[in-house]
Amino acid sequence: MPHLLHLDASARRRSISREVSAAFAESWRQNGATVTYRDLAADPVPPITEAWTGICDNLLADGITALDRLDEGVRTPEQAAAWQVARPLLDELVAADVVLIGTPMYNYSVPASLKAWIDQVTFPRMSLPGRTIVVASARGGSYLPGAPKAAFDHQARYLKDFAAGHFAITDIRFLHAELANSVIDPHLADLRATHEASLAQALKEAHDLGRDLATRVAG
Repeated sequence: MPHLLHLDASARRRSISREVSAAFAESWRQNGATVTYRDLAADPVPPITEAWTGICDNLLADGITALDRLDEGVRTPEQAAAWQVARPLLDELVAADVVLIGTPMYNYSVPASLKAWIDQVTFPRMSLPGRTIVVASARGGSYLPGAPKAAFDHQARYLKDFAAGHFAITDIRFLHAELANSVIDPHLADLRATHEASLAQALKEAHDLGRDLATRVAG
């Protein structure tokens, strides 16, 4: 059965990125697929420790890259404690056909809560080909091609480059709701209609993509 790992990273309990990611997840469920949900803001993943880096050093030194052998990098009690944090997160990731990431853009990039999760599940030369990543994002301004701040979009670029460069995942889809700050910032009030159209489009695309990917994975 198709399985989704759904992550939310917004510090807001009611947020646009959560709304868009929820639309995808609901469509996915409606098409008979299962979901594992993790709220990275409400239940933060701790930062990696020196013991975690020691596990990576051991794996590199021994040339271990197979997912079912990563625990062989654990050699000390401190590393065992670090592995107890990372292992459940990694198991959730490996079990997923599709990874859904609901994330705002914070300071041109991703929240620390999401970066902490990425660090915990990333081990040397680890590969997860064949999976799809869907990013449901909210951005205060517009970072689409041609926008004045397009060059500052380190959110999408980072996630795309990371997925391809480390996990060998090249199928990554973005559902962007732009100009979210227009709802509260008087200086952007004239762009509110543009934001509302962007959000409506992101929600529609989320619904359609959730259905299409669940159907595709189910075969």
